[in-house]
Amino acid sequence: MQRHSSLVDDITAKSYKVESRITSRFCHTTVKSSVVNSGPNAQSIGFNVQIPKRAFITNFTMNVNGIMFVGSVKEKTVARNLYAQARARGKAAGLVRYGTDMETFKTEVHVPPGSKIEFELHYQEMMQRKLGFYEHSLYLQPGRLVPQFQVDVYIYEPNGIASVETPNTLGEHFSGMAKLTSSKDKAHVVFKPSLQQQRKCENCTTSAIDGIFTVKYDVLRDSNAGELHVSDGHFVHFFAPANLSPLPKNIVFVIDVSGSMWGVKMKQTVEAMQTILDDLTMDDYFSIVDFNHNVRCWSEELVPGSTIQVAEAKKYIQNIKPNGGTNINEALMRAVQMLVKASNQGMIDPRSVSMIMLVSDGDPTVGEIKLSAIQKNVKKVMREEFSLFSLGIGFDVDYDFLERIAMENRGVAQRIYTSHDASDQIRRFYSQVSSPLLRKITVQFPEDSVSDVTQNHFDKYFSGSELVVAGKVLPSESTTLNSTHTHLYYLELDAALAQQQHAFTGFARQMWAYITVNQLLAERSLAPTAGKKRKITQRILTLAVEHQFVTPLTALLVESEEAKERLLADSPRDPKQGLQMVHSIPLWVQMTTPAPPSHAERPLPDHITIVENDPHFIVHLPKNNMDVCFNIDSEPGHILNLVSDPGAGVVVNGQLVGSKRVEEKEKVYTYFGTISVFYQPDGIRVSVTTDRIDLTDGRNNHSFTWGATADITQDRVKVSIVKDSKVMVTVDDKITVMVLLHRVWKKHPTHVDFLGLYIPNNNQYSSQAHGLIGQFGQEPEVRVFNLHQGADPLKKEATMEVKGNKLVVTRGWQKDYRRDQKRGSDVFCWFIHNSGKGFIDGHYTNYIVPRLDSFLPLPL
Repeated sequence: MQRHSSLVDDITAKSYKVESRITSRFCHTTVKSSVVNSGPNAQSIGFNVQIPKRAFITNFTMNVNGIMFVGSVKEKTVARNLYAQARARGKAAGLVRYGTDMETFKTEVHVPPGSKIEFELHYQEMMQRKLGFYEHSLYLQPGRLVPQFQVDVYIYEPNGIASVETPNTLGEHFSGMAKLTSSKDKAHVVFKPSLQQQRKCENCTTSAIDGIFTVKYDVLRDSNAGELHVSDGHFVHFFAPANLSPLPKNIVFVIDVSGSMWGVKMKQTVEAMQTILDDLTMDDYFSIVDFNHNVRCWSEELVPGSTIQVAEAKKYIQNIKPNGGTNINEALMRAVQMLVKASNQGMIDPRSVSMIMLVSDGDPTVGEIKLSAIQKNVKKVMREEFSLFSLGIGFDVDYDFLERIAMENRGVAQRIYTSHDASDQIRRFYSQVSSPLLRKITVQFPEDSVSDVTQNHFDKYFSGSELVVAGKVLPSESTTLNSTHTHLYYLELDAALAQQQHAFTGFARQMWAYITVNQLLAERSLAPTAGKKRKITQRILTLAVEHQFVTPLTALLVESEEAKERLLADSPRDPKQGLQMVHSIPLWVQMTTPAPPSHAERPLPDHITIVENDPHFIVHLPKNNMDVCFNIDSEPGHILNLVSDPGAGVVVNGQLVGSKRVEEKEKVYTYFGTISVFYQPDGIRVSVTTDRIDLTDGRNNHSFTWGATADITQDRVKVSIVKDSKVMVTVDDKITVMVLLHRVWKKHPTHVDFLGLYIPNNNQYSSQAHGLIGQFGQEPEVRVFNLHQGADPLKKEATMEVKGNKLVVTRGWQKDYRRDQKRGSDVFCWFIHNSGKGFIDGHYTNYIVPRLDSFLPLPL
């Protein structure tokens, strides 16, 4: 839920309190935290709250040493203009996408010692019924021990509570600590571990609270008529019919088996499919389409889900070997044709539900590759009774496309993250959509009874879920929701119901707005014309501002008294970028849009060792709190050893390429054109060039272009490729290297494409590590003194004492391109002349090795 952070861990947490009030499935959550800067210096304190993606933030307040900052939701353009007029100094806020079903609200304040800060965040969400339960999840990450720690979840369901559970999702350490009290229509769950109970061990100073706190419940239902609530001129109707048998289904599984699925992704997909296929019954019909640059069908026709057919299908999937490109268009066309053929031949039960389940991890690279064209092609051939469900595997899949193509064809999409439980994520998604109970849901109303009606399901109704209809009640003696028992329902709203009281003020009105905004956001993404999209956008903005919801079209402006200082919490335009900012990859790989450049010299929040341009080495020395730079002037074709660690079995080498020569006597600049990471124990080498990425284990070679996105795991080596951007290689979860791609104009007279290298300082090298970078795993003592004016009036000079040498150094700067790949950010450093002589061990020529997998000879 919330983590405090700072560069120096001198923060005292006073209290951390979370309160959720659920009224008729609608939840209002408040997170309050109080902290003190107990260190001797000014420092930055962060407040990060992870909330469900389906929730809307409604307010945030912050008290910094008695100065109140209060939030309000505004249109993005309005909020940004106001923010630009009075940006708060030393403070920041933002929204960041993260994980399978949450996003993060982040704020940071830089405060002097002794400062007291109080944070308070509010957000609202509608509980979704899945597999027969409503599940409320709170992400608890205090980051430290808290004297006053408490979580309260209050539930009020006027029709009665059938059951309440508090599964032990925080781990055995907190088993049995959640206390539950309940009555017919109310329940209260409290989680209040003492300071000692929070400790990871008896004498530990770190907190064991780090995970999800979950409350599950269901409500009593008197009949299939549903449950109705009316207040403030609005109604909400919940409908979850019981005693309906699942309808038979006709399903075509469309599975991406291109090269980017190789490794863990394919293994987890196969594991999930084994279980999913076992779920099929004799009444179900199915087939499998797998595709890379070609499209194959396990069976050209739908077959019954018999034991024999399921066993054959499982065997087929088990033997799939991913390779090649991605032809999504043809695969989906083939799947639709299979359903159409079965329908035309009368094979499909009229009561059954027909669906396609697409599993893919990347963009199309073969056949039709234009996403809008694929979207049109699919919509053109899909029949009204067919549905398409999309599963996007991995962070870099074009999830927006998968979501659009699903929603446009009466389905939904889900992003699957390649964590250890990816196969479980796939199975959970399938279980939610695999038991349809009704083929069509429609709600009809008499004229002049209700208005502005919205609902959360517009097509099929699945087992364990719930239909929610909300709208405005027009003044009249009675109102009727009119429908038939098979697919619709009858219900009368009588005036007496309007007198119901709810613990949550304005509950029905707020829930109606919540459902309406979500539905409009979905409609906006599918708007056929620009004019239609503008109309929907304006309605979303009006509702979101009126009801104070932070949406993709609005922002939270946080203002101090008299608006002297402002913070802006604004969601990222690109949801992929937001994902990268949190823990899906290490924090030091943050790729964000920079603030306007400042000429003031200040350290970056995350210092690491960098090699960029021709080539400039920037070595970060964390103990000395400084960056030291040097250039290596070598020749094209030379291979330089960067890290040589025989103890860990890891070597990182880089091969130089030269700039284009215009004239014979013109100097040739060198850049890294190839970076190689070799892991000797498993015989695995990852070779990154400006054209492609190769992964070989001595037997098989897998090659990827920079146009691909992939997450690959081979034994103890993990490789993550982000399309046209970067590659990250992690060895044995101990040593990580990031390679950044730099493209230049092809017709430039001298410049060539090249690679940048980024290596974190927390890599766990052995004591034998060496190399131009590896040697600084054992950080030398460095002293800089005799600061004076240099020959260049803009650059100061000094004397550096290091490794028994006294060197003349110059104050300058180099570039870090993680945040801005075009302009880069300045990194101020002390520059060592003569190719690092006196700072590196020996001469730079000692680091030239014969092959890309060569270790450095010892001793140097």
